[in-house]
Amino acid sequence: MEEPFKKTGNDIKIAVIGGGTGSFTMLSALKHHTRQLAAIVNMADDGGSTGVLRDELGTLPSGDVRQCLVALSDSPKIRDLFDYRFEEGTFGGHSFGNILLTALEKVTGSFSEAVATASEILRVNGTVIPATLDNVRLKMEWPETSVILHGERVIDAKYFQHDPRQAHLALVPNPTANPMAIQAIAEADIVVITPGDLYTSLGPLLIIDGIGDALRESKALKVYVSNLVTKNGQTAGFSVGDHAAEIERFAGGHFLDYVLYNKQQPTDDVAARYKQEGAYITPVDMDVLHKAHYKTLAGNFLGTMAEAHTADIIPVTRSLIRHDAEEVARALMDLYETYGERR
Repeated sequence: MEEPFKKTGNDIKIAVIGGGTGSFTMLSALKHHTRQLAAIVNMADDGGSTGVLRDELGTLPSGDVRQCLVALSDSPKIRDLFDYRFEEGTFGGHSFGNILLTALEKVTGSFSEAVATASEILRVNGTVIPATLDNVRLKMEWPETSVILHGERVIDAKYFQHDPRQAHLALVPNPTANPMAIQAIAEADIVVITPGDLYTSLGPLLIIDGIGDALRESKALKVYVSNLVTKNGQTAGFSVGDHAAEIERFAGGHFLDYVLYNKQQPTDDVAARYKQEGAYITPVDMDVLHKAHYKTLAGNFLGTMAEAHTADIIPVTRSLIRHDAEEVARALMDLYETYGERR
């Protein structure tokens, strides 16, 4: 089995847990601070280009893995190629990287080998680790009602009629955690839970059997970078503390040492654009945070909004609101230097 971290060098070992844009953004910044990065990736995605390839070819989801590979690549031209999205024809809406990863899985018969080969092509500095290698689908159920939602794409687009904090999140069939993911958590100096959709990006990874236990047993500094904004119809009104509580609920108990949250307010212009997405700055509940078992660190973490892909014609919901990843990365490194050197 490939090792999650290199056995040589004194760089800080960082395991980044999440999926999609949140992981991409954090990895793109953290790679300037260490060469020892392991990205543990959510494997429940079934929307957009990834969903079409899964449904038509029976392969594992490639989209979030592709984004992490691209973030860690040292080859700008190949990175651009992997991120290229076709605008028309049969491949319209598909990214080249998704298609290549799917082809590599077909050729090798192994998604792990596909990721390893793509890592060589992209000259990746770090390791990208699927959280599980089982072919799973996400299910969200409210036990006290008859409401059951099937599939990441469906859940992501749903306006919840009931409190999601009362819902049970599961993967079907029940997966086995990738041993390499468990090893990365055990060996890391810092574990970062990235920002992302609670119920379709972070939850599906943290609920995998063994992940929560690994987080509690790890001696790493464990930090959650809280979402900048709430999500209309799902987490509207959720505070920073509410987000952190859900993260730990998914993992089966307390494990966080720190929660980083944004204290910066957007300009009126930017706030108006947020409102168009039904998003509002995540409120800070200081009374709750002061009583929490974890510590908190506030910062000016608002970044610029991204632009939508004009070729992304396959329906998928995607927030354009971003952290200032460099500010977050510096805060994480300062935090480790001050509080985390305990081994």
